[in-house]
Amino acid sequence: MTASDKVMIYGTGDVAVNRADKETAFPHVAATLAEPDILFAQLETNFSLKGSQFPTGHGAQHGGPEMVDLLKKHGFDVLSFASNHALDLGPDALLDTIDIAKKAGFAFIGVGKNIDDARQPAILERKGANIGFLAYNSILPPGYWATPTWPGCAPMRVRTFYEQYEIDQPGSPPETYTYALEEDLEAMVQDVKKLRPQVDVLVMSIHWGIHFMPAKLAMYQRQVAHAAIDAGVDLILGHHTHILKGIEVYKGKAIFYSLGNFCMDSSIMKTWPKVPKRWREYWSRYGFKGDPEMEGRYPFPPDSRKTMIAKCLVSNRKIEQISFLPVYINKFNQPTMLSRDDEKFNAVQEYMTMVTEDQELGTRFTARGNEVVVET
Repeated sequence: MTASDKVMIYGTGDVAVNRADKETAFPHVAATLAEPDILFAQLETNFSLKGSQFPTGHGAQHGGPEMVDLLKKHGFDVLSFASNHALDLGPDALLDTIDIAKKAGFAFIGVGKNIDDARQPAILERKGANIGFLAYNSILPPGYWATPTWPGCAPMRVRTFYEQYEIDQPGSPPETYTYALEEDLEAMVQDVKKLRPQVDVLVMSIHWGIHFMPAKLAMYQRQVAHAAIDAGVDLILGHHTHILKGIEVYKGKAIFYSLGNFCMDSSIMKTWPKVPKRWREYWSRYGFKGDPEMEGRYPFPPDSRKTMIAKCLVSNRKIEQISFLPVYINKFNQPTMLSRDDEKFNAVQEYMTMVTEDQELGTRFTARGNEVVVET
């Protein structure tokens, strides 16, 4: 197989473009987004203009047709909407978003009109290789998971238990235990086993984890990731936490526990500088304040401006190399590619080393040119 026959897959973090001029979202990454054969993103807002705030919704936003056109223009092929925002505007908006996405030509995964629909994979053929995608969601407000008669996400629900760690220290932090719901774990395993014979490479996206908190992984994440790889997944792309998390290599397969944000606009911008109480509580609980340089454009931890694009090189119908391209969110909330000679490039690599070592994942990173190769 020659270099031209190799298949390149790029995966980005959370995307929700809700600014007045959507064309300002990707000017500094446009050339990079045009490089891969398959470009994936985690969608964090509806495309639909229908619907209104759902009873359990939070931060509901309409993406609109301009966002659809923007993502098509920049080459996105596969979108997961298995998100805690999928039903923010109610079932009509979700069903409309699914219809809009499919008519626009996106492979749209992780949601559906019912549970069978939500579990459907996407298979893309590139240069003779079949690449399969599945998507799941663990961040599930009530009613956000699909059932036989209700639209929503393909779920990976989780049970949480707390135990007082020091019984003689009242008020001390508890130990937290989390386990995937057995029926959801088994359903995912069966989805993977069903898809595996049809594809050369199988990619799984999952919305999960502890948001805003550096490094920390929830117990269930490794349980789910390892079960997925044992069943036949080749690459896991994690999302939701709005901050980068570590990378694990399990049985030779890479797990990106969180790709962080890629381009996240938030409705909080409309109320700045009067920050909503909810965000003040978040900041207090997780120990950070808004980045003053962002002037209200980006209500996330300063460290979440460090981000990346996951890069997967497929050769001879199997994964040859996994790496990532360091990216930084500039003060105008625009993702910006970093070159090796930029100090921010080193900052992203060092941050990834820190969060990976903190969770004892055992992965090493080697910079080669303007990318960082994932090694063990």
